[in-house]
Amino acid sequence: MRWWLAAPLSVLLVLPAWSADGPSDEKARREVREVVKQLQARYEKTKDLQADFSQKTKIEGFERPVTSAGKVYIKKPGRLRWDYLDPTIEQIYVNQDDVRVYVPEHKQVLVGKLTQMAASKAPLELLQGAAKLDESFEIEPTPGKVRGAGGMPLITLIPKAKEQESTQNLQKIIVEVFPKTHYIRTVSLHEISGNVAVFEFSNLQPNLGLGNEVFDFKAPSDVEVVKAPVLNNP
Repeated sequence: MRWWLAAPLSVLLVLPAWSADGPSDEKARREVREVVKQLQARYEKTKDLQADFSQKTKIEGFERPVTSAGKVYIKKPGRLRWDYLDPTIEQIYVNQDDVRVYVPEHKQVLVGKLTQMAASKAPLELLQGAAKLDESFEIEPTPGKVRGAGGMPLITLIPKAKEQESTQNLQKIIVEVFPKTHYIRTVSLHEISGNVAVFEFSNLQPNLGLGNEVFDFKAPSDVEVVKAPVLNNP
């Protein structure tokens, strides 16, 4: 199942205050701090968001990455709909901690709690906004000379040691923003195992006034309801 990889998209809705522990390079630190400030200001004004996404997941030990694409819908507070449209159809509906995963091909809907189903709680915290980002992560400039679109600096989120239990599978998250709008362009989730999932967003449409009906899943009569397995104890 691939649905758990949707969690990193949660960074689209909640942005951090700058951590007091910055990198030694003062110029790079100031630059990233300004990007985070602009990013946070943008998303504080965003009540809902619709976007297209593409996903490329590199799995350690496999030569070819797994690719997929679809649409994502987000609404504050805590509402998410994540539709995979290619190569197969799969829909994820999230309302706070309640999650529904609908797989039309299998005529099944998995029902459970996101805090128990998520492989890592850290991306979940980004989605739900339950904790300040700088309480779980060191926020740093990304090492190296690589930059994002328009020369924008990349932001690296590194789990703090005291959050080891909730970030046991996560090494870091790298965030890239659009240079003019400061909306999220890409999110890269790096796991300790070596797996890397990269999400790229396009056709972002904020504040459309998305209704709750977009996020409310109604199961067809022929669908089997299955309790989802617990991947992580709360």
